Amino acid sequence: MVGIAVKVVIILASAIALNIIQKKIIPRVIIAGIPKSRVESQDQLSTRSKTMASVLIKVIAIIIWIIAIVMVLGVIEVDIAPLLATLGVASLALGFAAQNIIRDYLQGFFIIMEDWYRIGDWVTIAGMEGEVETVSPRRTVLREINGTMHVIPNSQIKFASNQTRDWARINLYVTVAYKEDISHVYQVINGVCQELKDDPNFETNLTTTPSAMRVSDLGDHGVDICIRGYTKPGEQWGLTGELRKRIKNRFDQEGIEIPWPHTKVYFGNTPKIVKGLNGDRSI
Repeated sequence: MVGIAVKVVIILASAIALNIIQKKIIPRVIIAGIPKSRVESQDQLSTRSKTMASVLIKVIAIIIWIIAIVMVLGVIEVDIAPLLATLGVASLALGFAAQNIIRDYLQGFFIIMEDWYRIGDWVTIAGMEGEVETVSPRRTVLREINGTMHVIPNSQIKFASNQTRDWARINLYVTVAYKEDISHVYQVINGVCQELKDDPNFETNLTTTPSAMRVSDLGDHGVDICIRGYTKPGEQWGLTGELRKRIKNRFDQEGIEIPWPHTKVYFGNTPKIVKGLNGDRSI
């Protein structure tokens, strides 16, 4: 009996020791092995590695304790064959019942490991678009621009479109009348773009000076001009709005026409003017 007790103690102590060791080793392995982004801060890297490590640590701990329990039952000479058969059937049933949850965790692990997106990023996933509020092994939470919250199981995320990663770009189109001198319009636009780049409130968020790139279309109402410039991630929307406002103001100063469609609406018949001795009158 003493020998059996010693073996049981050794098995349990070994399981505890292995769990302590893996809790120290796995975070270091994760930090060394996960791909790192150029723009990822140390805090972001630490958060991502901790999330991944916590999942791995729990999974490995479960495996260690299952093995330890089976070994203890073998030492105390309990017939584990029926138990293993029962566990096998139970595991199979549980696997079918929880397969979606398992998929969520597996997909979540790879999303975090491969750094698809982070909290604060603006993404489109599973047909939803919004700012990432939560990233966990089980789910991703988005906040839409109107405030709607979307909770998306990670297994539903097959791909992600991230609009706030590494760099972004201004894509602005303005339309001028056909009578305008395009060379002069280019000069005006590029002058406004340079003023925006030189503005201390905006220069740090612009990585290049925007410029008029080309005539993108000869439309029904005017000439469409494409303006592009590179920005820091997430700053493209605010900078596009500011540039659009400044171009409108400068066009007004320069007398450059922005064409727009006109619609005339008539109710009933158009009145006819009849000339008479006592003056004109409508009928």
